[in-house]
Amino acid sequence: MNFNSQKIAWALLAPSLLILIFIGVVPFVNVLQLSFFNFNIFSAFGKVFAGLEPYRELVSDPDFLHSLKKTLWFVIVTTLVQLPLGFFLASLLNRQFVGKKLFRSIFTLPLTIAPIAIGSIWLLMARPGVGPLPFWLEKLGINYNIGEFAGHAFATVVAMDVWHWTPFVTLTFLAGLSSMPESPYESAMIDGANKFQILRYITLPLLKPVIITILFIRVMDAFQIFDEVWMLTSGGPGRATRFLSIHLVRMVVAQGNYGYAATVSVFVLYIVIIICWLALTVLQRGEE
Repeated sequence: MNFNSQKIAWALLAPSLLILIFIGVVPFVNVLQLSFFNFNIFSAFGKVFAGLEPYRELVSDPDFLHSLKKTLWFVIVTTLVQLPLGFFLASLLNRQFVGKKLFRSIFTLPLTIAPIAIGSIWLLMARPGVGPLPFWLEKLGINYNIGEFAGHAFATVVAMDVWHWTPFVTLTFLAGLSSMPESPYESAMIDGANKFQILRYITLPLLKPVIITILFIRVMDAFQIFDEVWMLTSGGPGRATRFLSIHLVRMVVAQGNYGYAATVSVFVLYIVIIICWLALTVLQRGEE
């Protein structure tokens, strides 16, 4: 590529880069700077520089630690359910059967629904005296009520997220399975490998880039879940589903504590980066 071609390429990329900087880098720098201040809009002192003191207070804040614990559990449970379930469904959809196109169209419908509508749907489904979940669970002897029982609320939020995002995981796995080369499978069958060995030594290693992509996207999405949970439980009952996103909104809207919210945001970003790095390291070592 000559010098003129490089200038043309950078000129074409410049608008996109400027937009990314404006909507990504600038807000992050502003939040990072704000995280070192004590800033409450209801305070008469305004912005007061505090250095690293907000981070020290954050890691000893019981409300934040509780929300962090709930969020981590939510991320772990939903990821552990969605990945194997999505892979299993993708394996089924990768085969030919009657009604495959119709099933795939219906199966992906949750992805087309807005998150706040998802929360409304599940709120109606879980409401005692109205929804089918309390009705059928009562037949099994379970007094189901997400407004009273913390375990029921958390399990319902997990089920809602699995229902909403498993189609995305499935379609991503399906794209990976559809692009698999046939030669490794043919060689393995000639050598007498069974289905488990083919899965363990051929399919999963070839799907590693897909698994990493799904894992990163779902972890980041699970950490920032808000609309569905807010509509379904508003973080309750008590603090049963008060994830970090809901904790942040309550700090900003109810208390006007922008400095604290900025500190939480930066700390959560650090946690997400660490989790993704650990997942990538484990997958790479597993391949070795």
